[in-house]
Amino acid sequence: MTSTTRADMIQTGTATSLLRFATAGSVDDGKSTLVGRLLHDSKSVLADQLEAVERVSLGRGQDAPDLALLTDGLRAEREQGITIDVAYRYFATPRRRFILADTPGHVQYTRNMVTGASTAELAVVLVDARNGVVEQTRRHAAVAALLRVPHVVLAVNKMDLVGYAEPVFAAIAAEFTGYAASLGIKDVLAVPISALAGDNVVEPSPHMDWYAGPTLLEHLETVPVGTDPSAEPARFPVQYVIRPQTEEHPDYRGYAGQLASGVLRVGDQITVLPTGHTSTVAGIDVLGRATDIAWAPQSVTVRLADDLDISRGDLLAAGPAPVPTKDIEATVSHLNERPLRAGDKVLLKHTTRTVRALVKEISYRIDIDTLERRSGDQGLNVNDIGHVILRTAEPLALDSYTDNRRTGSFLLIDPADGTTLTAGMTGEAFAAVRTDEAPDAPDEEDWV
Repeated sequence: MTSTTRADMIQTGTATSLLRFATAGSVDDGKSTLVGRLLHDSKSVLADQLEAVERVSLGRGQDAPDLALLTDGLRAEREQGITIDVAYRYFATPRRRFILADTPGHVQYTRNMVTGASTAELAVVLVDARNGVVEQTRRHAAVAALLRVPHVVLAVNKMDLVGYAEPVFAAIAAEFTGYAASLGIKDVLAVPISALAGDNVVEPSPHMDWYAGPTLLEHLETVPVGTDPSAEPARFPVQYVIRPQTEEHPDYRGYAGQLASGVLRVGDQITVLPTGHTSTVAGIDVLGRATDIAWAPQSVTVRLADDLDISRGDLLAAGPAPVPTKDIEATVSHLNERPLRAGDKVLLKHTTRTVRALVKEISYRIDIDTLERRSGDQGLNVNDIGHVILRTAEPLALDSYTDNRRTGSFLLIDPADGTTLTAGMTGEAFAAVRTDEAPDAPDEEDWV
């Protein structure tokens, strides 16, 4: 199928569903090559892009195009042959549209995977068939579990360098799936591939007839995506209050923002948080037109039946509403070179609301290799995952991250310069975190 045909299908709406997915893997596992191969073999590369890659590859003395150059766009990335920043790529097949976040593999840039995977519905974790599961592989799996990414693919790359041996693949797949299960990841698919040769990326491999599963692209096209908005309670963070006060609309008061989850209908009873005031949805405007219903993630303007004091940062909740609190327990991934210590004063950003907060306690940090809880007395360093207790200056209405990824997450920000310090998720990190073998971990009652 040509690119023109694919574009026509997208234009006519044939490729309707959208999958957001992220790639991760250790340094030199071939992640950028895999992404380049996926784009190239799915006919998602423009002719001038391919010509530029061929020209650069030829200048380096390479016989074949280096497909990794399709994703490594920064000059430093091309010079060093590594991925540094998150690279977003948009492509489509007749069956589905894709937003791909290609995240760095080096441990120094693990924090960038948190950014790329925070909205992903699937994570592709690469391993080198010669090296198997390494520390960074476990760290990427832990981040995927922490962010509640529902689907994970283990891509065992460079199978051509191990003679396409099935026992090598089987041993790596068994080790990874066992570790993923201990993290609470329920859906894991292992695929043996060679990104350089194109085996099992888009087309089935003639060298691995012992593998009967789907190619990587086939799985990406068929994995279930999205959630039923009606299955989640409606959450609407207010971003802006609209009061035109014109002769045409003298009494208009609307609350604009993006519906974070659920479905909102005219006539629904809502609770305004954190004040606890209640009202009824009198109207919903989408792109300037009135409608009776809206669903996540639409950007809408909501009008209420009562004239209430509502401002940016308030949350309109339909159905069971979270209880506002100033005391927050959360699992966090620390992203900044500056350590996070107990006693630190920070800003906490939750949806459209930002409040002052104090880090009261760092209960523990998690050993990525063993999943054991270790003492948090020394704080959290960059790339550490741990559990913290926070006290905010104003009450916040947070859902459990397990129930709602949008309203159960937050950021900790340096109040001095505005840099992001930490990504937080309310609740415990993983389904099964070991505690009985951690000699220096505090007792259970000390974590509350």
